[in-house]
Amino acid sequence: MNDIKKWIVLFSGLVIQMVLGGVYAWSVFAPSLVRDYNLLNSSVGFIFGFIIATFTFSMIIGGRLLEKFGPRITSVIGVLLFSAGYVLASFSDGNYYHILISLGIVSGIGIGFGYVCPLTVGMKWFPKHKGLITGVSVAGFGGGAILLSYIANMMFEKGLNVMEIFFNIGIYLGGVAFLCALLMSEPKEDENTVHKPKECLKKYLFTKTFILFCVGIFAGTFAGLMLVGNLKPVMLSVGLNDMYATLSISIFALGNIIGRTIWGEIHDLLGSRKTILISLLFLGLSLPLLLINTLPEILLFIVLLVGIGFGGCFVIYASSVVNNYGIDLFPRLYPFCFLCYGIAGLKGPAIGGYIHELIGSYSYGILLSSVIVLLVFLLFFFKFEEVENA
Repeated sequence: MNDIKKWIVLFSGLVIQMVLGGVYAWSVFAPSLVRDYNLLNSSVGFIFGFIIATFTFSMIIGGRLLEKFGPRITSVIGVLLFSAGYVLASFSDGNYYHILISLGIVSGIGIGFGYVCPLTVGMKWFPKHKGLITGVSVAGFGGGAILLSYIANMMFEKGLNVMEIFFNIGIYLGGVAFLCALLMSEPKEDENTVHKPKECLKKYLFTKTFILFCVGIFAGTFAGLMLVGNLKPVMLSVGLNDMYATLSISIFALGNIIGRTIWGEIHDLLGSRKTILISLLFLGLSLPLLLINTLPEILLFIVLLVGIGFGGCFVIYASSVVNNYGIDLFPRLYPFCFLCYGIAGLKGPAIGGYIHELIGSYSYGILLSSVIVLLVFLLFFFKFEEVENA
């Protein structure tokens, strides 16, 4: 029975992650919000970044709820908040602050509560395959952009406006996630299981190793979110037509999925230091290629590469935290590392939009993100070996 149940839980968690991960398709809504509701590019980018920031901050509370109430209640609360936020946003008529509160706070909190459950529970059901399960779980979250991008474009083609699409996301996709949340559970503990007393996190939070993990995830996600939060406008600005620009969102999401799957395997093979160095170099060198004046198909391939580099951030650092600090500490400790992703979300997309409004080009934002990633690569190259050999 347990063999069947663990696959049901894994599948349910994957569906929840895909629904919540639709947030990465945000740029499909950006042109409509700017054109039809007179919002600024920087404002639209900030909404996306604020969702990400709230999502990561709320993971800390979500981890505590998971420990206290279990994955079913925590997931249900998360999904209901996610749905409520989109429904509330649908009544905004394009008002910036209404959307910011509805999606940026209400849905953002829901995503954070929902995200932590499949990630942690999956590793408990499959203790011998933590790296693989982590990759599958976060790949589902990354793949949500493909799902929502397809659904949103289909609705746009049928004549629905962005507010009506927000409503449908909240009701229908939220409804599917709610049913899956009801199926979430943890494996029964062995009667002989000995519970370790909860350790104080302070002695881990300020170690050089943990700080380096935080800096690494910030750099990689800052770069990725600056691009994904403005992806369709970026692709339009380099000369792609609307079809290719829209397709780029799904291509990035595909790369995100691939990255979240393969980097976990690479991490298991090479360890933390080598994997982090390779991933940072890969992402840092891929970003400037977007500025090359070339064929649309080649540009889409470069978008795929950037997506692969970005996706690695969500597997590599999670796996590194598990390997360094253990599964018991993971739901309480990893959210603090993940906060740096939230800070990146708050800054990256908005800075990309602001630079465009200031200079009239996204090129400088892309170059800035590449420089940040490569500087952190050098930091890991010279400092992380000291930590490992300490």
